[in-house]
Amino acid sequence: MVRKALGRRDFMKASAGGAVAASLVEGVRPAGARVSPSDQVTLGIIGLGRQGAFNMRKFLEHPQCRVLAVCDVYQPHLERGREETGADAYRDFRHILDRRDIDVAVISTPDHWHAAQSVMACRAGKDVYVEKPTSLGVAEGRKMVEAARKYDRVVQVGTQQRSGRHFQGAVEIVRAGELGEITAVRTWNFGNATPQGIGDPPDSEPPEGLDWDLWLGPAPKVPFNVNRFGVFPDRWSSFRWFWDYAGGMVTDWGVHLIDIVQWAMGVDAPTAVSASGGKFSLNDNRETPDTLTVLFEYPGFICTYENRECNNRAINEKGYGIEFYGTEGTLFVDRGGFEIVPQRRPRGDRSVPRMYAMQSENVNDNAHDHAGDFLECLKSRGRPISDIEIGHHSTAACLLANISYRTGRKVVWDAVNERIHGDPEADSMLDIPYREPWRLEA
Repeated sequence: MVRKALGRRDFMKASAGGAVAASLVEGVRPAGARVSPSDQVTLGIIGLGRQGAFNMRKFLEHPQCRVLAVCDVYQPHLERGREETGADAYRDFRHILDRRDIDVAVISTPDHWHAAQSVMACRAGKDVYVEKPTSLGVAEGRKMVEAARKYDRVVQVGTQQRSGRHFQGAVEIVRAGELGEITAVRTWNFGNATPQGIGDPPDSEPPEGLDWDLWLGPAPKVPFNVNRFGVFPDRWSSFRWFWDYAGGMVTDWGVHLIDIVQWAMGVDAPTAVSASGGKFSLNDNRETPDTLTVLFEYPGFICTYENRECNNRAINEKGYGIEFYGTEGTLFVDRGGFEIVPQRRPRGDRSVPRMYAMQSENVNDNAHDHAGDFLECLKSRGRPISDIEIGHHSTAACLLANISYRTGRKVVWDAVNERIHGDPEADSMLDIPYREPWRLEA
């Protein structure tokens, strides 16, 4: 089928300030649909670090939400949560799960805790809002999906870009074929932390007020290191750069980007993934790479993810983002908005293609609307826009990238059975062993 070039009329029809496009994207609910303030929802907040406190505040913007309990293994975080809400405070999250008066568990703990806490919350009859990435291992993510279905729970993943109006508009433009045939997509995150990165502090005793053993939970028991814990006032927690707890930048940020790519392109999983890179420059104790390039192969197109932490030169002045490359035009999108550049005219035509752009609303509105979508589904019992199955697929693609990087081999993915073809070592890395007494059982 021959597709027409993207003109101003077509673009305005497709975007219409985001409202028309948003209403057309599969799974998106009309703007303004909310639970009645009279339908009170009681929350237990598990994890009160930087992201956990942000999530708690976003829920409290909705008048029907009431926080009954907060939980953190680090006393300063716990005290802050108690002071802000007046709620009961616990160090052990299981106290929240035991309470029958709590409807929802909001889980914003380090990545290695997401699966176990979500499954246990579902089993306890709680609906769940869980941060991305969904899990540390692909098999964990599948068990999260199974638990949500077995106990008929609403589980929303914190990939809040799906609730952004301009992301929805960009997705609809891709799906409507306005860019023509898309054969390649590029995603990236660039920064510069050279030369010291997060530093290389020695192991030490845990700070007063931290239950280090409970923080580790199912992860291997190791001495306390301030970077493994990673709580600092001026940066995101650095547990993200250690394999026992997370997967580096590709699972921390890349999952947001791959999530939008798979949504826009109408796919759930790559067929194969190759990754190459290394820790080449940073003089710190992180374990994840400071430079990484990933190639995701999908039916009919390829997608790349690039991360470098040693040089922040941007692409078209953008330090991170997504570009869809179509035969009729290129679409760039990030949290600031999207823009479209039509393909240049045939040789000899000196006219300059026009660029169309749509700016986002306040980026924090994405998180507000994401919480609102979840709250609506608590009432309707429908699937949220970032349902656990969707979040699992987006996370799995990024986890496969790390398996390829760590084995040094391309992985061929059987998405139906969620197994890696022809590589027993790589296939064994789909599951994560748990330290006793922790187990993952639905």
